[in-house]
Amino acid sequence: MVRTQTGSYPVFVGKNLRNKAADLLNGGYSAYYIITDSRVAPLYLADLEQNLKEKPIYHFIVPAGEQSKNLALYEQIITDMLEKKQYDRGCCVIALGGGVVGDLAGFVAATFLRGVAFIQMPTTLLAHDSTSAGKWGLITPLEKKNLIGAFYPPKAVIYDTAALETLPLRELQSGFVELVKHSFIDSAAFYEQLKAAIPDQKALTAEAVSPFLLRGIGVKAAIVERDEHESGLRTHLNLGHTLGHAIEKEAGFGALTHGEGVAIGILFAMQLSEAYYGVKLPVQEVREWFAKLGLPTGSSSRARAGSTCQANEVR
Repeated sequence: MVRTQTGSYPVFVGKNLRNKAADLLNGGYSAYYIITDSRVAPLYLADLEQNLKEKPIYHFIVPAGEQSKNLALYEQIITDMLEKKQYDRGCCVIALGGGVVGDLAGFVAATFLRGVAFIQMPTTLLAHDSTSAGKWGLITPLEKKNLIGAFYPPKAVIYDTAALETLPLRELQSGFVELVKHSFIDSAAFYEQLKAAIPDQKALTAEAVSPFLLRGIGVKAAIVERDEHESGLRTHLNLGHTLGHAIEKEAGFGALTHGEGVAIGILFAMQLSEAYYGVKLPVQEVREWFAKLGLPTGSSSRARAGSTCQANEVR
């Protein structure tokens, strides 16, 4: 259970939960509106709609990718909901997908009729980081990330871990970086456990990662509970993101995954901390671990395993 100043909500984590959504939500909504993307829809949308069929239900499928977090698609979705007369303040918006879908759907829910119920149903490893965030944002025409958005907690998070089994390696790598970030924030013990369980790219599987999901979500939730609106402590969750976001933007959104940018950003933050504060951090150890995981480290140019993406040196 995540408890914030503006509301409390449960987080359910388990296999095939999409087929139990109606029971978990207790049917307390007048209608459902599912926002998903072109990759996720063919895999899981029909199952979810079948499970929730006792109430009016519609869906909107956006193109997969970071660029779908835009004002034009937001307007299309809001207009579609307004045109369907079933949608009143008793309705519920469901985000079925990764972080992009979560951002878009969360902002829709926060602003439609000044706020309706919102349910997160993550389908990626990366989205474990945003499930307890309670903040959603879009990309502006100036290509700035998340500067238009809202703090708005969901009513529940339903995390079906079966969805992780269909993710390509690169998406697992990207999401795993956020889990590593949570271990850095939490404790040396969490970091060592994660590193021992998943020492390299071959060990990075949905089965290996799943036992750590609740702990990672718990690390973020504990901080969000204390600083919901990012006035101080919550900035710890931005570890690696300052440079990471800059790299994503300069490379062109989609050229690097979010996690790839953050991986480089984490190493940069560690080196900067050593230089500025005079502390000794395991920079080389983390760099070598990231390299074994197939992540860019900013130290050399190399082809990523299983993709044509090049990790260019950042100077």
